[in-house]
Amino acid sequence: MSFALYRVLAYVTGVFLIGLVFVAMPARYLVGESSMFALFGAPQGWEHWFGPDTPLVMYITLPHGYVYMAYVLVVIWVALDRRWGAGRTLGVALSGTIPVLGFVIERRIVKQEQAKGEAAAEGGSQEPARTG
Repeated sequence: MSFALYRVLAYVTGVFLIGLVFVAMPARYLVGESSMFALFGAPQGWEHWFGPDTPLVMYITLPHGYVYMAYVLVVIWVALDRRWGAGRTLGVALSGTIPVLGFVIERRIVKQEQAKGEAAAEGGSQEPARTG
């Protein structure tokens, strides 16, 4: 259960992070006359979507923060369940802070856990060697 939830939250966190980095933050800081680093003017009729008061903060930034907090808690849950070390746990949790890296780490973790499961299944199905 915890591992499936980790996989879902890894993707949701990654999608929100991409939206945050490539949509919400540029809309807030780079586009519009009232933006902090105004590189471009806002498109005609769309001015309310850009600048320091953009509603994208409510739609992308705030949900990303809550989803990321849930992601970190689930990573800790999985780490305790799977007996991960502190370094691996911290690395997986921090992978949700770099766009696209969360997707890559999630795939690696799934492959590693599947390999562990297959190795355990093979080891359990073999008969012990007889002595005497």
